[in-house]
Amino acid sequence: MKNLYIALSFVAISASVFAQNKDTKAADKLFSRYEYVSAAKEYQKLVDNGKGDGYVYKQLADTYYNMFNTTEASTWYAKATESSQDAETYFRYAQMLKANGKYEEANKQMNKFASMVPNDLRAKAFKENPNYVPKILGKGVSYTVNSLPISSDKSDFGAVMYDNTLYFTSARNGARKNYGWNDEPFLDVYTSTMGDSGTFSEASTLTSVNSKFHDGPVTISTDGNTMYFSSDSFREGLFEKDKVNKLKLGKNNLYVAIKSGDTWTNIKPLPFNSKDYSLSNPSLSRDGKTLYFSSNMPGSLGGVDIWKVSINGDSYGAPENLGNKVNTEGNESFPFIADDNSTLYFASSGKQGLGGYDVYQIDLAKGTEAINMGKPINTEKDDFAFTFNKAKNLGFLSSNRNGNDDIFSATPICAVDLLVIVTNAKTGEILANAKVAILDDKKNVIATETSNDKGEVSFKVECDKPYSIQASKDGFEGNVFPVAKSKGPSAKIDAALQPIDVIVTPTEIILKPIYFEFDKSNITQEGAFELDKLVQVMKNNDKLVIYAKSHTDRRGSDDYNMTLSERRAQATVQYVISKGISAERISGKGFGESEPKVACDKCTEEEHSQNRRSEFLIVK
Repeated sequence: MKNLYIALSFVAISASVFAQNKDTKAADKLFSRYEYVSAAKEYQKLVDNGKGDGYVYKQLADTYYNMFNTTEASTWYAKATESSQDAETYFRYAQMLKANGKYEEANKQMNKFASMVPNDLRAKAFKENPNYVPKILGKGVSYTVNSLPISSDKSDFGAVMYDNTLYFTSARNGARKNYGWNDEPFLDVYTSTMGDSGTFSEASTLTSVNSKFHDGPVTISTDGNTMYFSSDSFREGLFEKDKVNKLKLGKNNLYVAIKSGDTWTNIKPLPFNSKDYSLSNPSLSRDGKTLYFSSNMPGSLGGVDIWKVSINGDSYGAPENLGNKVNTEGNESFPFIADDNSTLYFASSGKQGLGGYDVYQIDLAKGTEAINMGKPINTEKDDFAFTFNKAKNLGFLSSNRNGNDDIFSATPICAVDLLVIVTNAKTGEILANAKVAILDDKKNVIATETSNDKGEVSFKVECDKPYSIQASKDGFEGNVFPVAKSKGPSAKIDAALQPIDVIVTPTEIILKPIYFEFDKSNITQEGAFELDKLVQVMKNNDKLVIYAKSHTDRRGSDDYNMTLSERRAQATVQYVISKGISAERISGKGFGESEPKVACDKCTEEEHSQNRRSEFLIVK
């Protein structure tokens, strides 16, 4: 049902009209009336009777696309694209494949789409970053998402909370006539109250707003006295006559209502409503000065775009398109402006996502790019209508991930914005281009970044969990900095690195012990920090030639220790070579336990540690 409010009763039929004929007339009429359930049956009859062709297959696919039946849509788009189709058909086919998790096949269709319309923003984004899915899937989880029991077996979506009342749109009223789009009842606005325990009361209709047409979603002012909502344009007698199909074609329009007691009264249409285009899904800024909405009005980049209009008392400015950082040649809808009047959440089918509609957020004040919110907010299905109540620290999301448009809660996972500043420990100078990694308490590297020109690197970490920061830069000793548990919202780590000052004798370069894990020969991060000092000395003096000797303690057999020390010596040599030192300038050999530093029969742990060492001799 949400496709109705994303498409805003505006369906672009891209197949050539010359492909229609007397056989398709009945099905085409149902399609033009948005009665997709019945239209699909009629197109299927044509296929069963051997009258299927590229046009019929494409129309059949589009009926299922509009009902978000991804399996059937994919099947019929595959048949349709056996013959030449318009670019948008390949894009829709890719969307349906993604919705079924078939990303590789979806990319093939996106390549066809991009070759046909290379200047399309969606095509450009795909060409610049065709393997974007792993990046989205690799995002850290920021929310816990749970289904709300107020959802019914019909479409429920567009939930937004003000105080303790949840307003949402639903087709659950079975007593009313069904709408042909997906054979569900018309939409109404419902409310439910959240109790102290977090449970919701039984939903009830908002009778003072609802009409016999589609109504909802809604947005309400901060003082609770003004509501903007979507409803059919029939409400004010705006419609077009389709004489051929004997239809009255309405649009979705926006209306404003004023609260009087417990009811909403004085309902008025907004002055920029029209019978020529639709407006829907309003969201009012908390300062009451700007109304965001979706529309296919002239000036849209795609089928449906997100717009805004200024409000000054009872007057409105001219609607403004939010531009290509938000909008694409696809559809963007369900805007929600956060309490900061800057962060905008919206749904898009045109930006790079996991499938269907994904939810994005953008900082309108900073003008940055829109960010896909990742899982579990987004899935391979349609995910849309994200809203957030700051006072409750609780969000709401609509999705058909379970096969039907349902409402979900979205609870933020407690996170800390961690700022790392890398400096010279001796001078306090900022160190740009330092390598900074964050590790969990098991020493697993979570992410690695490079410090900017302010020496800064930012990470987002979970509350109440310990982490550590590893920082390194050529010419400085690498170091590890613990990050204590924190409840946030922010924390700062000063990563001060000591300039490398290595002891160099006429015969040897003396480093701290190069530690290896027990029974292993791979270089650890701590070992790498020390070896980086050796690398720096060798870079400063390109005449140095080094011989690395690796020794073990006296535990284990002679043969085993000799083999282990040889592996460690070669790992050490390979690490130094990997840092840009010529292979001719360093060699190594393992000596096992044959040259102990401390001769002992029953060695203490300290004596074992002294014997388990690496030496770096200067050959010349």
